[in-house]
Formats: sequence, structure tokens, C-alpha cells
Amino acid sequence: MNHLPRSNAGEHTPHGPPGGPRLVLRHDLPASFVLFLISIPLSLGIAHATGAPLMAGLISAVVGGVVVGAISGAPLQISGPGTGLVVIVAGLVAQFGWAATAAITLGAGVLQLALGLTGISRLVMSLSPAVVHGMLAGIGISIAAGQVVVVLGGTAASTVPANLAQLPGQLIGLHLGSVLAGATAVAVLLLWPRVPRASLVPAPLVAVAAATGLAFLLRLDVARVDLPDSHELVFPAVPQGSTGAVVTAVVTVALVASMESLLSAVAVDRLHDGPRARLDKELIAQGTGNVLAGALGGFPISGGLARSSTNVASGARTRYAAILQGVWIAVAVLAFAPALELIPLAALAGVLLIVGLRLVSVERMRNLLRHEEFLVYSATVLGVVLFGLLEGVVAGLAIALLRALYRLTHCSVRVEGDRVCVHGSLVFLGVGRLVRELRRLPLGRTVVLELHVDYLDHASYEAINDWREGYERLGGRVRVDEVHDTWYDRANQGKPGRRKTLPGPLPRWFAPWSHWQGSAVPVLPAQRAAPESDPMLLGMHEFERRSAPLVRPFLHELALRGQRPRQLFITCSDSRVVPNLITTSGPGDLFCVRNIGNLVPMHDAEDRSVGAAVEYAVEILNVSTIVVCGHSDCGAMKALVRGGAAPGSHLHSWLRNAEPSLIRFHAPTAPGCAELPVGDRLAVANVAQQLDNLLGHPSVREAVAAGALTLKGMYFDISNARVYLVDPDRNGLEPVPSPA
Repeated sequence: MNHLPRSNAGEHTPHGPPGGPRLVLRHDLPASFVLFLISIPLSLGIAHATGAPLMAGLISAVVGGVVVGAISGAPLQISGPGTGLVVIVAGLVAQFGWAATAAITLGAGVLQLALGLTGISRLVMSLSPAVVHGMLAGIGISIAAGQVVVVLGGTAASTVPANLAQLPGQLIGLHLGSVLAGATAVAVLLLWPRVPRASLVPAPLVAVAAATGLAFLLRLDVARVDLPDSHELVFPAVPQGSTGAVVTAVVTVALVASMESLLSAVAVDRLHDGPRARLDKELIAQGTGNVLAGALGGFPISGGLARSSTNVASGARTRYAAILQGVWIAVAVLAFAPALELIPLAALAGVLLIVGLRLVSVERMRNLLRHEEFLVYSATVLGVVLFGLLEGVVAGLAIALLRALYRLTHCSVRVEGDRVCVHGSLVFLGVGRLVRELRRLPLGRTVVLELHVDYLDHASYEAINDWREGYERLGGRVRVDEVHDTWYDRANQGKPGRRKTLPGPLPRWFAPWSHWQGSAVPVLPAQRAAPESDPMLLGMHEFERRSAPLVRPFLHELALRGQRPRQLFITCSDSRVVPNLITTSGPGDLFCVRNIGNLVPMHDAEDRSVGAAVEYAVEILNVSTIVVCGHSDCGAMKALVRGGAAPGSHLHSWLRNAEPSLIRFHAPTAPGCAELPVGDRLAVANVAQQLDNLLGHPSVREAVAAGALTLKGMYFDISNARVYLVDPDRNGLEPVPSPA
């Protein structure tokens, strides 16, 4: 029986190789209809919010679906009129007019093409998340402020202060029909998700349909959608204004559209298991779309997370979902324009009002507050709301850079008796504080200067060295203890470091005691009551002083919620095998059983300790995997081969549980194991046998049969620090596969 998971080579992965017409009909066609129903109201609402022709939003939805979808580097991303561009485009329409804005869109597309060809699209990921989220929140507030004015019956201005100034007058001269239509759309958007099976019909479509039906039945006097004829389309014209203003507009549209598209593509990657987005190709696709949209008088295009996440949730597998939704929009505009012209503008404003408010995430604020990034976020939001998008982003970036500079140059100095601990980056800006603390130390003592630093410049080295020489001249002793790196030692040898490197000795958290104890860790007065040679006590002290503060938050959480490991790890008691090291795991990850020879006695064996642990792991902890791990140079296997256990001893009695492994060992040896020493070949066969023994336990057998449990064999080559999987069918070894 082979307990190793097999790859599903024949399965189709999202947006992988085309799966034929059946795949498109089964998955992409239904998803395209859902997208079509969402895109119509959003496209009209975005265009109306900026003062652009309503047809411009629909043109961009068609181009974003058919053209960008066909050549996209992120096939499951849906492109169309950019929500994040509403504030920018509204300002451009007010400044240049729509024809010139279309030309700016075309120019932005050309710039996007150039950026895509240079291969710098991944630079967008180096932006501070606080700035990006602040930009989106500022845009959301700006959209919401303008759409409130429209819901009240007015016309939105291009800035938030101007819209807020309109509110008192709009409230006094309330337009009841617009308020009723807009409030209906808002109420439906908020309440629709609570309706059972509501996800089958998109909330924006229901909201606009409900508001339109109400306005029609009550004959409300409201402004409605007015689609121009095809011969009335507005084509691009050369902007009239200073060259600097035009260039700034082109660059702004290109950068914001690119940023929104690339961030959305990366976010969509987290929603599915298929291949990752090709960002440079995606940027070229967005540029192509904006060139075409601008030439046709359309709205600037970008990828949108809201529509893209809906696409994934609707089951889309390929780019055909995006292409087909563009086709359906074109058909609707050509064949059902009179129906679209029944939609009240206040209903579209209500939809955009909720879309804008959802860009302001309270959970995201809490997260940034926990990471001490809320100041950057707030500065960006206020800058976008009060002054404009570029000004807000520049303000956020400036504060982010200042904070980064502070963090890079800041160090903490803590004095604990005769020990001085320094954490952070030690550069000339912070060396004054360190020297002040050092000069306060009593003379004639043995001082330990403990450096937990990730950088130390020459000025800091000189300051430490001058103080050290002076202190020792006056009868004291100084020991410099570098924990994470060897900046001071290298500078002392005339070889100053220019970049972070691994320290000479192994890091203490996984190196053997002999590698770091002794002179590296001086014995403190509190320890002198205990034998100085006791490595266990020194290790415990090292944990309390250095490791405990780092792991305390994780252990505290585990203590509160209890253990929930997903793996039972059965391995040998050999001191050289460290499960958490070879699996890169931590507290709470592995439920471990260790014994001589990593044995699993049969269900009816006299020893019940391993069986009890297996039952507890499977029935109480509900683990999903049981791993049996053998290793090279195993003393138990040597004893089996050589008969080294004295008859009648506890060891001899225990190793009788491994006798089936000896029988299995004489079976044909798999390729890759023949060159191993006899004891190591037996260790591999023993792992395979213990996997079979596990299936003799009823709880394991039932869980495996139900598909709730997987059994895996592992073999650890100690001398080469290599981990292999064990194939129980062949008693053979396989390399650990790389993640897809």
C-alpha cells in the first residue's frame, strides 16, 4: 500500500491550459453573466460620478473585458472603468474637458506600455502598504462625499471640501425623488447579502433594478441615464493648457491605473490556486486597453479587485469569463439602450456611495495601528481628501520615509547591572546616547556589551572602541558579545562589514551547546551558585534572557486556545534528530512521540504507550497527517542487525516490535537505497513497516479510509542534513518535492 500523496497531473488548474468548450460552458459562461450584471451599474455610476459621458464607462467596460481580458497577464482579473481613478478623472474633466481627458487616457496607455516593456512592474510592491491603503481610503471618502450630494439631488463637485460645502444647501432644498431612489439603492445593497441564496444575483444589479422600478411606479421626477447615439461619441482632442499640467495628468493616470491594476492582480492571486499573475504582461495589457479606450472616448481602465474577486467566486477558470462579459455589455448597449435610460442617476450614486465607503476598512485600520503604521495611513487619507491624490500619496510617502529613517537609525540601550544590551541599528545618529550610558557605568568592573545589531557604522565602532580602551586603562574589563552578527569583530580586524552576513558561529537557537557556551556566555553572579559547567542551566538562562521575550506572545496565545497540531510526528529518541529543526516548525505545530527506533507496536502488542498517543492524536486532536521519521546511523537499527541488545533486557524486549522490519528488509531494495549502509537500509525498511503497523490501529485505519488522515514516511540523513520521503511500496527514498 502506498500512503504517499500522488499528484493530480491530469487535473485542470485555474487559468492554466485551456480545457476546451466544455470548461468554458460549465464555468466561464455563468461567471460572465454575473460579471455583466455587476459591470453595467458600476460602469454607469463611475462615469456619472466624474462628469464623463455615461457611454464612456460602458466603452471601457467592453474594452476592458474583450481586449484586456484577451491578452491579460492575470486572466482572472476583470478590468474596466477604474474606481480608484474617479477623483482624478473628475478633476481632469473639470480642468480640460472630456475630449482632452480621453487624449490623456490614450497617452497614459502609451506610458503603461513603455513601463510594461521595461519590466519594472514589481516595483509597485515596494510601496508602503499604509500608503496604498490610505490612498484607497482617501479615494473612497472622496467618492462617497460626491455621491451623497448626487443622492440629495445636486451635482457633485471635483473636491471633497467643495462637496461638503454643498451639503447644507442640499439638505435645505431636499430633492425627495432623488433621495428616495438613492436610499432605496443603498438599502438594497446593505440588506441583500442577508437574503438566503442572495449570492445567485449580484447586489448592485438588484439595487439599481429596485430603485429604477420604484422611480417608474411612483413616476418620480429624477434625472436619469442619458446614453448618446453612436454618432455622438466624443473622440480625443489635444488638451489645451501648459505642457507641465498635461504631462502631470498623463503620468498621474498611468501610475494610479497601473498601481490599482497590479495590486489587484497580486490580491487575486491569493484567491485561487492557479499560476501566479505575470505582472509585466498585465501592465502591457492595461496599457493596450487604455490606448484603445482613449481613442474611442472611453474612461481610463484599470483592474478592479471587487469585480475580480466576484469572478473567482463565481467559478471562472479562464480568461473567457472576462471576454464574454465584455461581449454581453456591448450587446446590452446596442440592443437594450432604452431600458438602461430608465435608471435614475441617484440609484447609480447610491451604488457608488457604498463602493466608496467599503474602500475605508476599519479592520485594515486596526491592523495598521497594531503595526504602528497608522500615522502614515492617516496622513495619506487626509492628504488625498483635502488636497488631491498626488499630494496625499506624496505626504504619506514622506512620512513613511521619515519613519523608516528613524527606525533604521534608532537603537535601544538597556543597562542591566554590569551588562549593557544594544538592539537595532547602531549608526552615528544614535551613538551619543550609547556613550552616555556607557560612561555612567562604575569603574573597575567586568562589563558585558551585548550587541543585537543589524548594522554598525565606523563612527559607532570608533566610539565603542575608544570607550573600551579607556575603561580598561582604568582597571576594568570589557567583553563584547555579538549575538546576531559580527560587525564589531570584523571592524576590529580591519574588515568592516558593508552588508548583513551570517555570524561565524551558528545561531544559538539551534546550534549545539558546545558551539556557543563557555567564553561566549560569561557566567553572571546570579548563576555562580550553580556549577559553571552545567550546559542545561546555562541554556535555560539563555532562553529566559533572549528567546523567551520573542516567543512569549506565541506561547501565550497557545496557552489560551490550547494545542491544535495538525501532525503527529513519530521519530527516534536520537539526540541528533530535532523534529522542529528539520520541519521548520514551532510550538503547537507537531504532536511528537519519540522512542528507540521510531517504532509503532501492533495494536495487540503489550506496550500500549504509542497506541495511546496515536489514538489521542487521531480521535481527540483530529490530526490530518501522521509522519514516521527514521534516520541514518540509528543505534536501534544497528542493534537489530548485530544483535547488540542483551536477551531479557528491556531494550531486547522493545526491539522485538521491529522484527517485522527485518523481514521487510530482505525484500528487494529500491533504487537509490542499494548504496546505503546496511543499518540505514534497514532504517528505511523500518519506516515503511511502521506505516503498515499504523494501519493495524482501528482509529487510524478508519480515518485513512474516510480520507481524513494521510500517512507519510520520512528519512533524515544526519551527515548531509537531507530529508527524504519514504515510498512504502518500494522501501525506497524520494526527494522532497518543491512547492508548486
